[in-house]
Amino acid sequence: MRTSDSRRRVAIAAGLTAAFMLAEVAGGLISGSLALLADAAHMLTDAGSLALAWIGYKLAERPADPARSYGFGRMKVLAAFTNGILLIALSCWIVWEAVHRLLDPAPVLGGVLLVIAAGGLVVNILAAWILHGGDQHDLNLQGALWHVLGDLLGSVAAIAAGVIIMTTGWMPADPVLSVLVALLVLVAGVRIARRSGHILLEGTPEGLSIDDIGEDLTRNVPGIAKVSHIHAWALTESKPLVTMEVTAMPGTSTEDLRLAVKARLEEQFGISHATVEMVSQS
Repeated sequence: MRTSDSRRRVAIAAGLTAAFMLAEVAGGLISGSLALLADAAHMLTDAGSLALAWIGYKLAERPADPARSYGFGRMKVLAAFTNGILLIALSCWIVWEAVHRLLDPAPVLGGVLLVIAAGGLVVNILAAWILHGGDQHDLNLQGALWHVLGDLLGSVAAIAAGVIIMTTGWMPADPVLSVLVALLVLVAGVRIARRSGHILLEGTPEGLSIDDIGEDLTRNVPGIAKVSHIHAWALTESKPLVTMEVTAMPGTSTEDLRLAVKARLEEQFGISHATVEMVSQS
C-alpha cells in the first residue's frame, strides 16, 4: 500500500513539475535571469528524476524470478542513488554558471523574474506537499522530495533576486542567490547518495551493530555457546537482512534454538529475514 501511494504521489508531482518548467524557461530567457533558468533546469532534471523514481517503484513491484531471487526491490534504492548524483551535478552546474555571471554581469528584468518565480513557488509548494505526505523512510521518495524542495528554494531565491533588482538595481543578486540554493541542493544530494550508496554496497543498516547483535543473543537466548560470522546488510532501507552461525551448547535442540534466535532478532532488532546456521558444540 505504501509503495503504490508513493508511486501515485511521485506521478502527480512529476506532472506539475513538467507543466510549469516550460513557463520558467520562457521567463528566464525573456528576463535574462540565471536564477530563473537555473530553477527551470532544476525542474527539467526534476521531471526526469521523478519519472525515474516512478519507474523504480514500478520495477520494484515485479516478482522474484530464478535470476533475481530477491526480485527488483533495490530498484528504488538505485533510483534514489541516481537522483542524489543528479542533485550534486545540478548544484555544480548552477555554481559554474553563477561564477560566469559574476565575472560578466548581464541585465535582468526583475518584474518578469518576480512573476514567473512566484508561479513556480506555488507549483513547488503543492508538489512538495503531495510528496511530503508519503513514506518519509523511503529513500526513493526522499530523493524525489529533495528535488522538488530544491526547486522550491530556487523559486524563493528567484523571488528575492527579483525584489532586490527592482528596488536597488543590484544585478549580482541573481547569481549570488543561485549559489546559495545550489549549496543547499548539494548537501541534500550528498546525503541521499551516501545513504543509498551504503545500501548498494551492502553496508550494515543504520541503527544496527553486529557486536550488539552477538552480545544480545548470547546474553538473552539460553543454549547459545557462541555467535559468529555475523553479516548484516539491507535489501532496501526498510528491509534488513542478517546471516550468522550459532554454536549450540551440548544437549540443546538446534532447531528450537534456531527458532528462538530468529524470534529474538525480530523482537529486539526488527529483523524479519535472518539465515541462521546451527552448529553443535562438541
